Amino acid sequence: MSSITYHDNRIISAEQFVDVLDRSTLARRRPVHDEGRISRMLKHANILITAWDGEKLVGVSRALSDFSYCCYLSDLAVDVHYQKQGIGKELIQRTRDIAGENASLILLAAPDAVEYYPKIGMENFNDCFIIRRKSS
Repeated sequence: MSSITYHDNRIISAEQFVDVLDRSTLARRRPVHDEGRISRMLKHANILITAWDGEKLVGVSRALSDFSYCCYLSDLAVDVHYQKQGIGKELIQRTRDIAGENASLILLAAPDAVEYYPKIGMENFNDCFIIRRKSS
C-alpha cells in the first residue's frame, strides 16, 4: 500500500492537471485540449488540494469559495488505479476544512460518480438550476 500525501499549497501545471483528469473519468467532461482554458481554471480556483504518491499526482480537488457561505467543488479527480482508497473522501474533507464549516459544499456530480457522494455523507439536492456554457 502506498503512502499518499496531501497538499493545499502545491502549484500544479496545466499538463499535470490534464494528466490526472485523463487518468480519472473527468477528462471526458473537461476542456483538456484547450491549455489556455485549463490554465485559467487552475489560476482562478481559490482552493486546490492535491494528492500525491511520491512525485505522482494521483488526485485533485479544485474549488471556488467565499469562505463564509458557499464553496463550489468544481473538480474532484482521482486516478482510477487509486480509487476506493479514501483519497476522494479525504480531498473533499480537506476542501471543506479550508472553505470553513459555515460554507455549504456544492458540486455537480459526474454521471459515473452519482452513487459515490451519498456513500460519503453528501446529501442529494434536486433543486439545482444551470445556464449551460456556450462552448464545451
